[in-house]
Amino acid sequence: MKADAYSTQLADACRFLHRYGRFLVVSHVNPDGDAIGSTLAVGEILRVMGKQAILVNEGAIHSKFSILAGSDRILNYTELGKEAIPPFDAVIAVDCADYYRIGAVATCFPENVPLLNIDHHPTNDGYGETALLKPDAAATAEVLYDLVQELGIEPSTELAQCIYAGLMTDTGGFRYSSTTPKVMAIASEMLAKGVNGNELAEELLEKLTYPQILLLQRALSSLTFSADRRIAWMIVTEEDIAAAGARNEDMEGLVNYPRNIEGVEVGLLFKQTRQGELKVSFRSAGKVDVSQVAKHFGGGGHILASGCSVTGELDAVIGQIVREVELALP
Repeated sequence: MKADAYSTQLADACRFLHRYGRFLVVSHVNPDGDAIGSTLAVGEILRVMGKQAILVNEGAIHSKFSILAGSDRILNYTELGKEAIPPFDAVIAVDCADYYRIGAVATCFPENVPLLNIDHHPTNDGYGETALLKPDAAATAEVLYDLVQELGIEPSTELAQCIYAGLMTDTGGFRYSSTTPKVMAIASEMLAKGVNGNELAEELLEKLTYPQILLLQRALSSLTFSADRRIAWMIVTEEDIAAAGARNEDMEGLVNYPRNIEGVEVGLLFKQTRQGELKVSFRSAGKVDVSQVAKHFGGGGHILASGCSVTGELDAVIGQIVREVELALP
């Protein structure tokens, strides 16, 4: 995106924030660190601006995010329902590659509600009345840093923590190719604001729950390779999740295990759902744009990390996905 176009989007986003008084802030289903950090960051931005913010997600958030200040403000829509949502004037969606990723929360939006779409996914189609999109940003948290600068807000320690958490988690602890000099400069600035980077890394990246370990053990037993061993995948069934006493969020990071194997270009994780649907996570080692493969199946995401949902028999779906990945291999 050209700098002048992005500058225009930043100005439009600022006007959107100034225009309304009560906001509903949402992220995507099964939120990761960037989604949660960005949700809380927007809540803090609105607080500083003297606005009201209601933070909502479709389901419960992982307990590890309790380390982030204000995480207890995020309402669980699945548990509370629309009756628990106070009136609001406008919606801000963060880190949602498409409108449907908002999930069930969107059912409480009034028709034609003003919506500000803030995101960094290349597959985002620009939904909403106003869109602030930067496909080359490492995380939505990076876009929010730019918005904070545009608004002239001095980041508090709480806001800095949220931005740092989003950057850290979406760059894999500042290890992925998206870790640019700008990302490191922002991270350094946030640390100077009082963020405890070591503590955040320990809680959000390193620590594993007991159910996660049990789930990993079961998933690894399903590890399979393509004939040339350039594609590897694992399967997680409903039975696996039940036996491990795990939740959806306990699957975070599992797909990295097949991808990290020497010689593997694309790692895949297939998760069976109760609805007979298969959720597929893609991770690329760098040579394959998995967002295009996911898009072929109605999904999307990033060049190196994407996902989709496919209905069908497990073996048939695996065959379809693997064949499409094979076609994308250089």
